[in-house]
Amino acid sequence: MHPDSQLDAAYWQQRYLAGQTGWDAGSITPPLLDYFRQLGLPDERRILIPGAGRAYEAEYLHRQGWPNVWVADVAPAPLHDFQQRVPTFPAAHLLQQDFFALEPTPAFDLIVEQTFFCALDPSLRLAYARQCAHLLRPGGTLMGLLFDTEFSQPGPPFGGSREEYRAYFAPYFDFAHFETATNSLPPRRGRELFICLKRKRLPGSY
Repeated sequence: MHPDSQLDAAYWQQRYLAGQTGWDAGSITPPLLDYFRQLGLPDERRILIPGAGRAYEAEYLHRQGWPNVWVADVAPAPLHDFQQRVPTFPAAHLLQQDFFALEPTPAFDLIVEQTFFCALDPSLRLAYARQCAHLLRPGGTLMGLLFDTEFSQPGPPFGGSREEYRAYFAPYFDFAHFETATNSLPPRRGRELFICLKRKRLPGSY
């Protein structure tokens, strides 16, 4: 997290405690559910869900039998809520950490993006793309949803456009899918970009 950012752990903890969690859909969203269903049978792939909040995506994957799912968030409240809701999830895979301080030990195969990118100060967007590349193995996947719209109120959430986003990710990723989601939740319909990006295999890069 950028040292000057006001969107720190205390900020997000207060949002959870006050119930100001408009981004929380209460369940896994259809685009992510459809993607997970085509992953095949559970295996040893390492999956990271950063800025996960209450982590409905991790709950789904865990209940399907995926053993190497990791959840990260800076605020303790959503992680506590998740642990209460899914007590069989391995506690060691719940990381109360800053996403930008995570290390690929070992690297991840898949990073799932769900309302984390839009919660970051926009000045961190290039750093987000770089950190995702750092955490993924070459050929690994960054998959999820980005808001392809502007919001009338000051953020978070912070909006943007696919053209802006493409510039952040292009140095590190090849674009498999980068299109308007076809099965968003009704309030988000037409305003979400489904992304499936493959980490480039660049000589000499991390």
